[in-house]
Amino acid sequence: MSQPRLPYRELSKDAYLALASVNAALGRSTLGQKLCDLVFLRVSQINGCAFCVDMHSHDLVQQNEDVQRLLSVPTWRETELFDARERAALNWAERLTTLPGGHPADADFEALKAHFSDTEIADLTFAVAVINAWNRLGVGMQLPVTRRTASAA
Repeated sequence: MSQPRLPYRELSKDAYLALASVNAALGRSTLGQKLCDLVFLRVSQINGCAFCVDMHSHDLVQQNEDVQRLLSVPTWRETELFDARERAALNWAERLTTLPGGHPADADFEALKAHFSDTEIADLTFAVAVINAWNRLGVGMQLPVTRRTASAA
């Protein structure tokens, strides 16, 4: 598979640009790009979006993320490699992504308040929502993962 099923970016250009603008706004938020990318990576892993897992892993490497932490994102609960703020964000991301397993509990929401302002909680919730949307596009359109050269890794 070397091409998406449809050229969705061109076919739904306004919707694509609107979604991209949400990403841009989140990039300007006080959450920080690294935390956003950790959340994006974890949600993409849950959703099985190979394209997004590849992209956000690469983005984190470009931000000098520690390889051990990067490889431990799926098992963040079992390690001490993530700080309390990251853990609260990853938990919220998982709870919002796996809604059929039950809605996030009040305790999950309250855990955020120790580490994030109300604006940051709203931004984090938008971050989870937008990556879930991107994942649906990636999986639905079968976006291909292309091999990166050693210099572009």
